[in-house]
Amino acid sequence: MRPTTSFDSFSPIDYRYWDESLSPYFSDRGFLDYKMQAEIALLKALEKHKMCPASVVQEVEVACKSVTSEEVYAEEERIKHDIRALVNVIRSKVSDSAKPFVHMTATSYDIIDTANAARFRDATQKVLVPALKDLEKVLIDLTLREAGTVQVGRTHGQHAVPITFGFALSGYVSRLGVCIEALDALAKELRGKFSGAVGAYNASSLFFDDPESFENDVLTGLGLQASEQSTQVTQPEPMARLMAEVSITLGVLANLSDDMRALQRTEIGEIGEEFEASQVGSSTMPQKRNPINFENVKSIWKIVMPRVATIFLDQISEHQRDLTNSASSRTYGESIAYTLSAVKRLTKTMSKLKVDMGNLEKNLALGRGSVAAEPLYIILASLGHPDAHEKVRNLTLTAGQEGKGLEEVALSDAEMAPYLLRMTEAQKNILKNPSLYTGIAEKKAKAVAENWHKRLSL
Repeated sequence: MRPTTSFDSFSPIDYRYWDESLSPYFSDRGFLDYKMQAEIALLKALEKHKMCPASVVQEVEVACKSVTSEEVYAEEERIKHDIRALVNVIRSKVSDSAKPFVHMTATSYDIIDTANAARFRDATQKVLVPALKDLEKVLIDLTLREAGTVQVGRTHGQHAVPITFGFALSGYVSRLGVCIEALDALAKELRGKFSGAVGAYNASSLFFDDPESFENDVLTGLGLQASEQSTQVTQPEPMARLMAEVSITLGVLANLSDDMRALQRTEIGEIGEEFEASQVGSSTMPQKRNPINFENVKSIWKIVMPRVATIFLDQISEHQRDLTNSASSRTYGESIAYTLSAVKRLTKTMSKLKVDMGNLEKNLALGRGSVAAEPLYIILASLGHPDAHEKVRNLTLTAGQEGKGLEEVALSDAEMAPYLLRMTEAQKNILKNPSLYTGIAEKKAKAVAENWHKRLSL
């Protein structure tokens, strides 16, 4: 019989989107490590309050290093309880004098929710946020490089007025920057608890006059703060907010990917992904160069975004706790894993993005100067034309019907003559060359890029 590998798993996370950098947080072994950190933090607080000797803490710390997931699962299979299984395995590895102190005053979710807060905080701050900053740096560099590259703007899929490609990218620099700051801040808001079976400190109040102070001592060992009030579980909103922001962040990346994919269409061709020499775009059409990386990011977003609904459903727990989030909450780490995969893929793709100047110029010229309709209308209005918008609308219709440029039609229109004479040279030049009509797109692109470079210390 062949050995089992990750390719025998059911989840694409395990064989396609698995990332070693997240394994210490979201693998079963990683979760186990964080739960044992919570148990050790409890013992250290007990020691501080003269409830157990330092030798017990040291003994349990050594024992935890040898605890395996296999042992805990075997014990869980026997007794049908995950945390008590962990406690039993730890107890089996320490002396009789140390056994009574393992898990003393704790309920299961003192351990689980505290471990979750610590590992999701760490995964976000140590892995996801740094990866997002790498992508942000790539986008900033691209924005600065293309700040003055003129491109036709598009609204509703139609040509609007000129911008620059760097200006278009700067919107994503800003949106992603806001998400990065929000993720970092929300990760810090995750809370732990050591308040017992219903959150009223029933067990710890048997030993401590100030059980909240004891709770703080436990959580300080993990760099956490306590939920202001808890039941058997911590308040669910901090985790819900963090995971909602993960989805929002991935939505920004999906939007960027959609835009880049559209600009890569054969009939637009303004940008392109760099293909490797051996890369294949289609199993039957050898010429194809599909935008697979941008499409993959959009596909990942379609997985993660609906899962926010499940997280919001987990916000509801009956009375001091029910078990309706037990299975669903175990999948939260997958959303971060999928998002990290999308981030790394986009970082690699955007860093090799090619811009086709010829197609940018060709597409801007497609409307034969019609993109100058807005400045022409505004200039006419400023010169006192009584119905400038309607006049320019009719000029564009004539240009389209006769296959002429807007400037040519305007110059040959008798009604336009007195207004053209009063235009400045700069205004006339915009009609001749609409690529000059980009407002402050270049300046704005640079300002946004430089702002986020500084704010995120990139």
